[in-house]
Amino acid sequence: MEKLPKIGIPLIIILVIGLIALVKSAVTVDSGEAGVLYKVFDNGVVIDEPPLGEGFHLIAPWNKVIIYEVRQQELFEKMKVLSSNGLEIQIDASAWYEPVYNDLGNLHQSLGEDYLQRVIQPAIRSAARSVVGRYTPEQLYSSKRDAIQDEIYSETKLILAKQFVQLNEVLVRDVTLPNTIKEAIERKLRQEQESLEYEFRLVTAAKEAEKVIIEAQGKADANRILSASLTDKILQDKGIDATLKLSESPNSKVVIVGGGDGGLPLILGNN
Repeated sequence: MEKLPKIGIPLIIILVIGLIALVKSAVTVDSGEAGVLYKVFDNGVVIDEPPLGEGFHLIAPWNKVIIYEVRQQELFEKMKVLSSNGLEIQIDASAWYEPVYNDLGNLHQSLGEDYLQRVIQPAIRSAARSVVGRYTPEQLYSSKRDAIQDEIYSETKLILAKQFVQLNEVLVRDVTLPNTIKEAIERKLRQEQESLEYEFRLVTAAKEAEKVIIEAQGKADANRILSASLTDKILQDKGIDATLKLSESPNSKVVIVGGGDGGLPLILGNN
C-alpha cells in the first residue's frame, strides 16, 4: 500500500507530460489557411515541402506551425500622388492579393507574417506615383481612369514578381482632384461640348442648304431639257390627246378635228 503512491506519482507525471506533448503536437489548420512548419532542430523553416493543408496534423512537440491565410484578400489604399504638372491627386484603390501557396515557406522565411506592410503596400504606392505622374488632371478626370488602373496593376505585379505574392487585380475606385481644378475642368468640358454642338448645327445647316441647291438645280435642268425638247408638232399631238380624252366626257357632244387654233380639235355642244 505504501508503494502505490510512489509508483502513482511518477505515472501521473508521465501522463501529464504525455498529454502536454500530445497537445503541443496536435495542429489544426482551418479552412482557407495553410501552415508553415518550423523545425527547431532541423534547419528552421521548411521550404522544400508543401505547407500543411487544411485539417488535423501531428508534429514533433518542439516544432512550431505558423498559420497563414491563403484566400484572396483585399488591401484598400488612399494615396496622395502628384500629376504630371505637379498637382496633388488623391487615389482610392483596392488590391486583391494572396500568397503563393507552394512558396509559403519562402514567404515566411524572407518576409514574415507582415508581408502586406513589407512589400505589397510599398509596391502599389510606388506604382501609383509612377503611373499618375504621367497624366494631367484633365486626363485623370475624364478618360484615363481605366488606363491608370491597368498600368498600376501591371507595374505593381512586376514589383511583386519575386516576392512570393500573387496580385490578382487592382481597382481604382475614385480619383479626387482639388475643387478648383475640378471646377475648371468641368467648365472647359462644357465649353467644348457647346462648341461641338454649335459646329454640328452649322454642318447640318450647310448640308440642308446644299440639298436645297441641288434639288433646285435639278429642277431647273429638267425644265430646260423639257423646254428644249418640246416642238410645235409634239405640243399639237399632246393637245389632240388631251382634247380627245376630254371628248369622252358625257357633256361632250361634237368634236371637230382640226377646227381649233393650230389645228387642234374643236369641241361643240357642251352643256
